[in-house]
Amino acid sequence: MRLASKLTLALVLVMCAALGLYGYLSVRRERALFEADMRRDEHLIGIALRAAVVETWRRDGMGQALQLLDEMSEREDGVRFRWVWLDAPAGDRFAPALPAAEIAELSHGTEVFRLEREGDKSGRFYTYAPVAVEPGRAGAIEISESLEEEETYVQASVVNTVVTIVALAALSGLLAMTFGQVLVGRPTRRLVDKARRIGEGDLGGPLLLPQRDELGRIAHEINAMCEHLAEARERAARETTARIAALEQLRHADRLTTVGKLASGLAHELGTPLNVVGGRAKMIARGLPQEEAAESARIIAEQADRMTKIIRQLLDFARRRVAQKAPADLAHIARQTLALLEPLARRRSVTLRLDEAAGGAAHAEVDSGQMQQVLTNLIMNGMQSMKRGGELTVRVERAEARPPADHGGAAGEHVAVRVTDGGEGVAPENIPRIFEPFFTTKNVGEGTGLGLSVSYGIVREHGGWIEVESELGKGSTFTVYLAPSGQDGADGAG
Repeated sequence: MRLASKLTLALVLVMCAALGLYGYLSVRRERALFEADMRRDEHLIGIALRAAVVETWRRDGMGQALQLLDEMSEREDGVRFRWVWLDAPAGDRFAPALPAAEIAELSHGTEVFRLEREGDKSGRFYTYAPVAVEPGRAGAIEISESLEEEETYVQASVVNTVVTIVALAALSGLLAMTFGQVLVGRPTRRLVDKARRIGEGDLGGPLLLPQRDELGRIAHEINAMCEHLAEARERAARETTARIAALEQLRHADRLTTVGKLASGLAHELGTPLNVVGGRAKMIARGLPQEEAAESARIIAEQADRMTKIIRQLLDFARRRVAQKAPADLAHIARQTLALLEPLARRRSVTLRLDEAAGGAAHAEVDSGQMQQVLTNLIMNGMQSMKRGGELTVRVERAEARPPADHGGAAGEHVAVRVTDGGEGVAPENIPRIFEPFFTTKNVGEGTGLGLSVSYGIVREHGGWIEVESELGKGSTFTVYLAPSGQDGADGAG
């Protein structure tokens, strides 16, 4: 129900209640006035009739006096007159229809009035006028009048009151509805429409309400709120753009730091083919038979292709590019990453292994370059913790998992990439802080504290999360959980 309708209904109900109470009190007042008139009229009739009865009784006797009362009853429409003896026993034709207390009051010369109702339109009003006609015996004239005329009058008053209430309620309701629509309904609809447009993101077009009341003030405040929201939106957009640019620069800086470390590991990989190329070139320069020269040229070409491939991998990893998500096989990304880090791992006496048993196709909607950066950071973090070398395993699988509370979402199947090392592990008190920017437990020169933080941000932007299991002296396992893409279901069906 709309506000204008509620106000109209409330007004009509209050008016009906007030008019109903007024009508009820008016009917009671009319009834009281009608009965007061009857009492006054019968009192005057009793005074006049009492003198006539006394005179007739004394002159002509009791019979003529009673006949006079009968004639008066026949002459007056609706009024009856009867003689009563106060000492007459019950059931006697002259016995009064009064209780003993009122008979005693009447015997002392006081008029008695009595109202008896038998139904909606029946009943009579009795007046007893004391008359002294015989010494030692008290009598009275009973004057009774029907209440039918009163009830008819009262019912007419009730009908008039009800009609008046209905008419006034209808008129006031119509006026209240009209003014309610003009003063409340239309402005409210405009406020609702403005609020709906704000909810849809439309902050333009100020709401103009000419009225100077609470609704007009609300409209003014809504317009001011829209202005503040528009300013906050622009400010948030600028801050978001700056934040994205800063994150991208941070990630690129982390990538370049990793490239520097990879370059030291790839130097040996490039040195071997360069020596081969140099040696074969010198042999060709000294003069070789055609077949041996051709063989040396073939070997030089192979080594050049090998060096080109290594440099291309390094350049692809270091290149800045816009994130482009697409279904990708995480096991394939893991193989590429392990191949890139293999030279650095050999220098640290670390064996990199992809768990082939779980390394089947596990697709997720990711940016391959960013996901390779995540795996590179996690693997290098594991290698740096393995001071005495050992084996580092990357396992890609499908696993049931429940997202953490701060991430939200229901439990279900996810793609899990686990990086397990045999390093020194992380102290329990440091685990909650390992993803904070610039937090590191490594020796000076081994880390900037950005790798895990950058990886954490990339995974969260991909709708996933990272879990850590670590024990001092026994190593750590970093698990990246991502939502699977629809391509896995197609692969499984095939």
